[in-house]
Amino acid sequence: MSGSINKRVRCNELDEEVVGGRWEGLNPEVLAVIFVRLPAEERLRTVALVCRSWLETVAGPYCWTEIDIEQWCRRCNRLEIIDLAVRKLVRRSKGTFRRLSAYKLGDGAFSSLANCGKSLKVLQIPMSEVTDKMVQKHAESLANISVLDISYCLKITSKGLESFGKQCKSLTHLKRNMPPPEWERPAPGSASSRVDDTEAMIIANTMTGLHQLELCFGRFGDRGLHALLTHCEKLSHLDIQGCWNLELEGDLEEKCEQLAVYRSPWIDYDEDVVLSDSSDESYLDSLS
Repeated sequence: MSGSINKRVRCNELDEEVVGGRWEGLNPEVLAVIFVRLPAEERLRTVALVCRSWLETVAGPYCWTEIDIEQWCRRCNRLEIIDLAVRKLVRRSKGTFRRLSAYKLGDGAFSSLANCGKSLKVLQIPMSEVTDKMVQKHAESLANISVLDISYCLKITSKGLESFGKQCKSLTHLKRNMPPPEWERPAPGSASSRVDDTEAMIIANTMTGLHQLELCFGRFGDRGLHALLTHCEKLSHLDIQGCWNLELEGDLEEKCEQLAVYRSPWIDYDEDVVLSDSSDESYLDSLS
């Protein structure tokens, strides 16, 4: 009986040694395939403390081909800290990152990601403080982007949008949702005097390859919508909730309803989003 127990103990010790050896000796690229499924914070705070092999993997570029720190950014909600974190992660990726999802970026972080973003396919930076000047300077470096989210980026105007359109010819999905206008919602059929088709026309003329388009609370009217539907021939998803200047005259509404996914101007928009302004500087420290 004791011999059987001792045999099991030795087998368990051997299993632990083999398993430990496998984990310790795994190629960093293989480990990264596992680690990228974890939130960025967990990779930096927990995984990096397990052993030297895991620390080296997390410190290398393989774990940062997908940089998604938007939720942390929302909790931090401090532009200077977010910019520093993004710059550090971009450097850590060594230019291999294909996706960057963050929130409230400034010009500094945008410049850093653009300079290293030749492999970038997905750029999601809602509510950022990036300016037209910075977009115009760096849009050419982001030519391979296919998904772009610049919702609520109030410092990016039609000038910056045009730069994206002219330089980023691979775009298939654009999110350009904006805050609700200050004026009251008009009754259906009565257009506001603040119709502005500028951005809609720019999108129609420079982003003809779009498949999906979100323009919630856009200020464009029927002219802008007609241009979008005419020039963006591949468009299949259109969200224009809150675009209250639209009258949808002629066959505009019929054309919209023929799309695979269509959200009309008059659908109620969910504004129940609460952002925390608490910061978390310890996350930034773990990047050092």
